[in-house]
Amino acid sequence: METVTIDGMAAAYGRPEGPGPFSGIIVLHEAFGLNDDIRRITERFASEGYAAAAPNLYSPGLAPICIARTVLDMARGGGNTIGRIDAVRRWLADRPEVDGRRIGVIGFCMGGGFALTAAVRHDFAVASVNYGRVPREAADLEGVCPVVASYGKEDRPLLSHASRLTDMLEQLGAPHDVKVYPGAGHSFMNRGAPGWVKRFMKLGYKEDAAEDSWRRILNFFSERLRTSSASGSE
Repeated sequence: METVTIDGMAAAYGRPEGPGPFSGIIVLHEAFGLNDDIRRITERFASEGYAAAAPNLYSPGLAPICIARTVLDMARGGGNTIGRIDAVRRWLADRPEVDGRRIGVIGFCMGGGFALTAAVRHDFAVASVNYGRVPREAADLEGVCPVVASYGKEDRPLLSHASRLTDMLEQLGAPHDVKVYPGAGHSFMNRGAPGWVKRFMKLGYKEDAAEDSWRRILNFFSERLRTSSASGSE
């Protein structure tokens, strides 16, 4: 794992051994930013044979301003942040070890909402949305790539988004796999929430749901991206 700069953003980048070409993955963080948990997820994708980049959407600049800008973009349906995500996609596509035709995006919470929007506006082969917000109108997802999504049944504010996403993807005829996990709350695939947040919100890592989500995501991505092995063979 190395630290790189992409379009002014700090980012974590991990890749398998060998020359490739590998499929690429962009990992979009929760509201807690590019932390050790997101780096762990990025490393896991690299171990699975992907070239994975996780940008810090809160950079460059003063952290409070960057956070406010990104949150405002989320409220506006993507804003400039979507263009910054596409800059990461283009950076990956231009790397000699990456096949630019085979790039996916995955996001968690805030990042999940951005992943879904980016999957419509830019050239991604597949997207994973994990407890992310969904637009109100199916027209906003017109042209979306295949989507695999996971939500927790105890995540009451976002539970309706799971059924909305399923309905929209079925209406649009987009390949999808959306699952709701009983007993899981918000952020059940992540371990990076500060303790004070966990005390006030029903969220936190849930291993059985997290590992089943990983299984579904990796299978879904592999089918669409035909990921290379570490040696670069198909």
